[in-house]
Amino acid sequence: MIRKASIMFVHQDKYEEYKQRHDDIWPEMAEALKAHGAHHYSIFLDEDTGRLFAYLEIEDEEKWRKMGDTEVCRRWWKSMSPLMKTNPDFSPVSIDLKEVFYLD
Repeated sequence: MIRKASIMFVHQDKYEEYKQRHDDIWPEMAEALKAHGAHHYSIFLDEDTGRLFAYLEIEDEEKWRKMGDTEVCRRWWKSMSPLMKTNPDFSPVSIDLKEVFYLD
């Protein structure tokens, strides 16, 4: 498995709605994530700043990159765009993090 982590940004007045939407994730979105090799996907919130820390494990980089091209992912991004910082294509502004330590 490949471990990935990133930072995204949720608007501070949208914390509860952001959490609720993930609690009620669309079944087709969860299925697509799994079909594209996602495992152990977690998102954590820093309530002081609105920063989100996302961690997941993937099977393959190329397979994972294709997730963003799916219709369900594009719909999810658009639906989430009022809650967070996004790019012009509605994808979340995301900063990939480099792994510097791992203890198994």
